[in-house]
Amino acid sequence: MRQPTLFIPHGAGPCFFMDWTRGPADAWDKTADWLGGLIAALPERPRAILVVSGHWEAQAFTVGSAARPELIYDYYGFPAHTYQLAFDAPGAPALAARVRELLSAAGLPAVEDPTRGWDHGVFVPLKVALPDADIPVVQLSLQASLDPALHLAAGRALAPLRDEGVLIVGSGMSWHNMRGFSPAFTERSRTFDAWLTEAVADPAALARWEEAPHAREAHPREEHLAPIFVAAGAARGEPARKVFGDEVMDVAISAFQFG
Repeated sequence: MRQPTLFIPHGAGPCFFMDWTRGPADAWDKTADWLGGLIAALPERPRAILVVSGHWEAQAFTVGSAARPELIYDYYGFPAHTYQLAFDAPGAPALAARVRELLSAAGLPAVEDPTRGWDHGVFVPLKVALPDADIPVVQLSLQASLDPALHLAAGRALAPLRDEGVLIVGSGMSWHNMRGFSPAFTERSRTFDAWLTEAVADPAALARWEEAPHAREAHPREEHLAPIFVAAGAARGEPARKVFGDEVMDVAISAFQFG
């Protein structure tokens, strides 16, 4: 069966695996619960997962092709145990090659990297969603321009994977202002979230995200929003809807499904 595509919140660092001292310790519990049911909610179990994370940018679209990727603990100042987290899912070199070929065939320069591991935008949410680590995972970079049209085009090029049993996941945050997690931003985050919930149904509107209310407050830099463009492009116009929402650390966050 054709897989949908997803844009998911990957949280703050290793947030699902620690107790927080700022705010309630259960702040991320609803997000974790939703991620925990992600695979079961799909039309069928995917044969592989392709993740586009907001934590990897490259001059050309770059796909990790390691058979056993290592983990990149690219967060700072967290408890020691969070730098010992493990996620042992296999890579998928053949799928990585397929991703590169599809992008290249669409005229989008693409390369493989056989050495890069998975950043926390990949392994932190998938460790919750896939605790047995028993589905192969491949990571694709963003292109450094973060251009919405380019990333929508990349998604369209990758759309055939959905009929090949591959789940395409954009991993970022619908609100990502490191200084904007406070009650002063609650209403602004709700307004931006309401706009995003409408815009996901229209790729042209989504590409004009900077026109949204409070756009640059939501994303002073858009690397955590850019994965949604790939997910939306891969849907090729199929319906989109919000599948999860919560208010965490005083701001609204959401997940979206396409197709």
